[in-house]
Parts: sequence; C-alpha cells; structure tokens
Amino acid sequence: MRARDVMSTPVVTVTPDTTVKDAAATLAERGFTALPVVDEEGSLLGVVTEADLVRDRFPRDTRSPRAGEEARPRAGDLVGDVMTAPAVAASVREDVVDVVRDMLDRGLRSLPVVDGTTVIGVVSRRDLVRMLARSDDALARDVQHRLAIFGGPGRWTVAVHAGEVTITDRFDSETDRHVAKVLAEGVPGVLRATCVSTPA
Repeated sequence: MRARDVMSTPVVTVTPDTTVKDAAATLAERGFTALPVVDEEGSLLGVVTEADLVRDRFPRDTRSPRAGEEARPRAGDLVGDVMTAPAVAASVREDVVDVVRDMLDRGLRSLPVVDGTTVIGVVSRRDLVRMLARSDDALARDVQHRLAIFGGPGRWTVAVHAGEVTITDRFDSETDRHVAKVLAEGVPGVLRATCVSTPA
C-alpha cells in the first residue's frame, strides 16, 4: 500500500497570510489537528498544528499567583508567523509502512502527502485506523475484484480473516501467485496476503 491509497482528499490547506483565528476555526470545525501551509501554486511551505496556534496565545489570568511574572512575547496573528517549517511530508508513492514509522517516530498525528512539492492529500492516524477497521467482507470483495481483472472471475477463491487474506488459485503458476499477492496487499486494510494453488 502507498500513501495515496490511504490519504484523505480533497486536502484542506491554508496560506501564510491566513489568520491564526481562521486557521483555528478550520481545525475546530473539521476536527483536524494540523493543516498544510501552501503557497499560491499549492506547494508545501510548512504545517500549522494545534500546538502552533495555542503557543503563547493566551494572557495570564490576573488572579493567578504568577500574574506578576513577565509574559512571554505574544505570538503573531498570521499562520506564517507560527507555522512549523520546513514540513515533514510523505511522497504520494511512499510505502505506508514508512509513513507510519515516520509518524510514530516523530510523534505526528498527520502528514501532508505531496506529488513533487504539490500537496494532494493528508494521511492522519484516523485514516490509518479506518483502514484497519475495514470489515473482512469488504476486503474480500475488493481483493476478488482486483483478481478478477487479472485472472478472470472464476480463477481465484478469496478468504479473509482479521485482515489477513488467503487466495487459492485454480492453476499452478508461481508468477501469477506472486502477482495476486501483490495485488491483494495493495488493497487498503489488507495486512497480509498468502496465495496457494489447487490445480484443477
């Protein structure tokens, strides 16, 4: 599976000239945790996260025991003043294994997906969890559809249990079994595929 197979589209972006207030409203309304920041051509410049927006944003309450302490400088009013740059991004063709590793290693909840430098989608933890949650019946249908295009509708038998696919081929072709395995593992939500033959 590649990043393009699990990303959410269309992507919602902001520009450096977007106000912090508007960016915060978009995050709140959409339930996002971050937004890609792009230029006029759609090229990725950075990312603005919830943390970027709230950092140094609120005044200390005058009733606080620490009210007399000097406040930190107030953050800017535009996304360009507070965004994180350069942004970490995933290539549209990047393997999902590497996307997940990047997100976990860096503690990111989402990653912009780029084709060259143009943002075309976002992969979030929610997208990945949604793939894991796909039912075995849905996975079996998608795998069967892909295999029918490759080898005909009656050739393959597909069984799925907990996201793991077993494909039975009526013919004995090691090359075709390899192709079938690759096609099945390209279906979003499939964790592993095994292909065996039972020649007629």
